[in-house]
Amino acid sequence: MHIDEKLTPILAEVLHRNAGEDEFHQAVKEVLGSLGRVAAKHPRYANGALIERLCEPERQVIFRVPWVDDQGQVRINRGFRVQFNSALGPYKGGLRFHPSVNVGIIKFLGFEQTFKNALTGMPIGGGKGGSDFNPRGRSDGEIMRFCQSFMTELHRHLGENVDVPAGDIGVGGREIGYMFGQYKRLTNRYEAGVLTGKGLTYGGSRARTEATGYGATYFVQSMLGTKGQSFAGRRVSVSGSGNVAIYAIEKIAEFGGKVVACSDSNGYIVDDHGIDLALVKEIKEVRRARISEYAAVKSAAHYIEGGSIWDVPADVAMPSATQNELTGKDARTLVNNGVIAVGEGANMPCTPEAVRVFQEAGVLFAPGKAANAGGVATSALEMQQNASRDSWTFEQTEARLADVMRNIHDRCAETAADYGAPGDYVLGANIASFLRVAEAMEALGVI
Repeated sequence: MHIDEKLTPILAEVLHRNAGEDEFHQAVKEVLGSLGRVAAKHPRYANGALIERLCEPERQVIFRVPWVDDQGQVRINRGFRVQFNSALGPYKGGLRFHPSVNVGIIKFLGFEQTFKNALTGMPIGGGKGGSDFNPRGRSDGEIMRFCQSFMTELHRHLGENVDVPAGDIGVGGREIGYMFGQYKRLTNRYEAGVLTGKGLTYGGSRARTEATGYGATYFVQSMLGTKGQSFAGRRVSVSGSGNVAIYAIEKIAEFGGKVVACSDSNGYIVDDHGIDLALVKEIKEVRRARISEYAAVKSAAHYIEGGSIWDVPADVAMPSATQNELTGKDARTLVNNGVIAVGEGANMPCTPEAVRVFQEAGVLFAPGKAANAGGVATSALEMQQNASRDSWTFEQTEARLADVMRNIHDRCAETAADYGAPGDYVLGANIASFLRVAEAMEALGVI
């Protein structure tokens, strides 16, 4: 992506100050690549080091997490919380437990989160956190002890008006429950709004589990609608088989689409009759097993170990697993097989080359900071319910989510058109979110 000459020195300084953090570099390059038009139209945003400040986290916390496994062995992991930007409200963003977690990945996620949260129109800033702890294969007791140790350090940096984490990869309702319990124990406060993604019995929101997958599907449906199309009758591939993928599959089916492939880190399944969602839920949510078990039950389906799910011909692709999972080569395969739309359910799952291939081929492309904002939007709705001591129905919450996602789509589309690039949702999302954060930062002065 071309970087305007006015912004080139800013990018060079970011790369120098954050050496070796490739994912963070990638995220910053994508945003700065859209801001040349803003700098030309609103030169004041290039003054006062506003863009430089926006690329620098307000606070970064790295800490040791000691815990004891079931054999009595002391284990050590590393914990992170990057509080990136609070111009619009308290830091808001998930916690990821995965062996790949490092400070560069958390900074990339926090940077993206700042813009994603701005697009929701809600009063929430951006942050992200997590640990290199791997919950796979660990007992409930081990996970509880890890979460308690993690929160023992992290709690001092949190608060419903300070920083409000949620879940992410490796952190679901079980982990949120253990962390909330430890926060309550340490602070002697029932501060429900300090974590989102909670269970319904202690302050959680209906539709939160479904929100990211549903939201991404609403966004892509709106995007298809601009061309007089929809999911109805379309073949769809959805990578991953966690919450985002599962509930994207569910909502796609409601819109009349047929999901024919999904995956996990070991491989992918193809079922030309349409993925049996109840079976996927049983395998992943109840048994916590590998997706390969699907083919053992469904004789018409087949499992491919390794390889690329993007080899499967599809009209719509929804990468919903992890960052940089869909490469330029994968993008060319999808284009050659006739893909018409791609929606990022995960954070930055398409490489820059893949994005370029889709855009050059005229494929509708929904970037993650817009398409997967439904999760954090519903987290903000959970905060709203907690603050008012209220609990909404599933239907009320989903209706609000649908409105938020349609508004995000329309804001991105309108901004792209206003800045001379109609149909470019990447540029529209980057500029619309930047303008909202930048205006707030400008109003608050140099802080």
